[in-house]
Amino acid sequence: MYRQILSILLVIFSGSCSNKSNDQQSSELHNAATDDIYVSSPFTQNSEFTNGIEGPAVDSKGILYVVNFEKEGTIGQVNQDGFASLFVDLPEGSTGNGIRFDSKGNMLVADYTGHNILKVDMDTKVISVYVHNSDMNQPNDIAIMDNDILFASDPDWKNSTGQLWRIDTDGSTFLLEKDMGTTNGIEVSPDNRRLYVNESVQRNVWVYDLTEKGEISNKRLLIQFDDFGMDGMRSDRSGNLYITRHGKGTVVKVSPEGEILQEVPLSGKKPSNIAFGGKDGKTAFVTLQDNGNVDVFRVDVPGREFKK
Repeated sequence: MYRQILSILLVIFSGSCSNKSNDQQSSELHNAATDDIYVSSPFTQNSEFTNGIEGPAVDSKGILYVVNFEKEGTIGQVNQDGFASLFVDLPEGSTGNGIRFDSKGNMLVADYTGHNILKVDMDTKVISVYVHNSDMNQPNDIAIMDNDILFASDPDWKNSTGQLWRIDTDGSTFLLEKDMGTTNGIEVSPDNRRLYVNESVQRNVWVYDLTEKGEISNKRLLIQFDDFGMDGMRSDRSGNLYITRHGKGTVVKVSPEGEILQEVPLSGKKPSNIAFGGKDGKTAFVTLQDNGNVDVFRVDVPGREFKK
């Protein structure tokens, strides 16, 4: 019923706002969203981003950043009213995927076509290569510890295999594991004692014990799904894991013990990643590849990276 009402409202908005600015229309679209938890609705307009839409990440000012705005090789920014605009063009040959922010506020971007991790100075917008390693298949998603040690998933989609990398604060890279399944979503627990990695094709979510130096051990299976794929993941402050179910069109909330707690339907079928933000850290932003937009829903516990 809610989606039927939302659809009617969107038709009314599109018919009555033909002379309004994109900013006004985006604001009205956002205002149609509900504050009920676990109920999703569109946050940005469809097709503003390519089908390579990914990221996403929220900075300390509450601005959402998402890759591939209007064309590949860009990063867009989305304000709190859902209005999207260009933030930066990436260097020639680079295409962004996962985004995270380090403790100094720098943006780190997995550049899968350039085999890089890029660093973006948020004040000057200067883009530099933080890490380059030609042994990486295609750095896909990244996760970061509170001490700025970084982890990168590294899938080989053609062969349904993958690798797992650690990147220390001096830019040195370490291959933690090879011959995995198709590594994709990756996340660190709020206490920095667990690392989660999923395998999209094999539908496994693995968990490792994690030391302060980024060393991993005691690999075990957290959860395995019987159908559909997986993409990006984020944790909340309670250690619950939110996993995008690519092809199913949902986000599933999983406890630290591997129990499914909630599943949230989305407006599209191909969610690629998720991040938390908003004034209290309880707003989830989900990128959708088939719609080229961002969906939003409210949760009960702030995301792990929310600092206020």
